[in-house]
Amino acid sequence: MKKVISLFKRDYEGNRQVYDEVVEGAEWVIAGEGIATEKFDGIACMVRGGKLYKRYDRKRKKGKYKSAPDGWEACQEPDDNTGHWPGWLPVGDGPEDQWHREGFEGMMKRRTVLGVSGPLPDATYELVGPKIGVNAHHQPDHTLWQHGTHWVVCPRTFDGIKEWFKVNIYEGIVWHHPDGRMVKIKRRDFGYNWPEDAS
Repeated sequence: MKKVISLFKRDYEGNRQVYDEVVEGAEWVIAGEGIATEKFDGIACMVRGGKLYKRYDRKRKKGKYKSAPDGWEACQEPDDNTGHWPGWLPVGDGPEDQWHREGFEGMMKRRTVLGVSGPLPDATYELVGPKIGVNAHHQPDHTLWQHGTHWVVCPRTFDGIKEWFKVNIYEGIVWHHPDGRMVKIKRRDFGYNWPEDAS
């Protein structure tokens, strides 16, 4: 899963919020293409061939990208502008992957209860739950939510989206184009709190 571009440009020199100018490559959202979905607040994961992978970013420090751990695979070329090089790493048996394993196993149990057989579909997911960040979605246990499955109806203009976030309590929106491109915007980009009760 490549790093997703923002819909609007950001004022990096001032308040770090977005302003009414579309990022190059995101114009298709304003043109009405693609589907709007809820952006989840958790940790990105991937299921492929029945195996769970976690997101691992080889961030650049002092001009060099971190070494790749065993099993790491890039999901895009390194971005020398941001210093990020995201990729996927197989979830292991260690304590650092406890919540990933719990979320994966919990999803499999839920599917069994619902009468769904077979492995989880190959897709990207968000790990959410009580030990993930501030548990902004108030989940009682760890689980995986598939990206692009929670559709929302929202405006596609700067002012319209800003007003929409005032009354719709989501971390953000991700638009999915049929050709695989994605664009995002977050409520914090407009100066609104996330989670909503954050001070």
